[in-house]
Amino acid sequence: MKKFFVLLFALMMITLTSACTQKTGILFYNRPVTKENVLDYSSVFKPGTRIYYLILMPEYQHSRYLDIQIIKKGSAEYLGYELVMTRNIRLKDEEDKYFTDYIVLNDTGAYIMKVYSKDKPTKVYTQAEFYVK
Repeated sequence: MKKFFVLLFALMMITLTSACTQKTGILFYNRPVTKENVLDYSSVFKPGTRIYYLILMPEYQHSRYLDIQIIKKGSAEYLGYELVMTRNIRLKDEEDKYFTDYIVLNDTGAYIMKVYSKDKPTKVYTQAEFYVK
């Protein structure tokens, strides 16, 4: 009986501490994203420059379409938030785990990038904050 409880406890600890889930995320860069500079991400950029971003996705991405929104914080419209840009993208076959592109913003301020999946358009897939100063 004691061995049974030890085995049950061991199985429970293995399932609770294993890293089965993969997190999504957005990283921002000053230069185009390559294997050499993938760890050189930043969150502060100058106005009028290209802001490169990398969206990391888990393996269980079912939809091939993503919606990207960029929202400016601190403006007077809509309770302090202003929708700056929206974009619908279709992922290519080689982009099953990531997507990279760039944007250019000329106004200074704090911004939020949100990514939605076409499967669940009301649930935020991932989001990140960055600044243009």
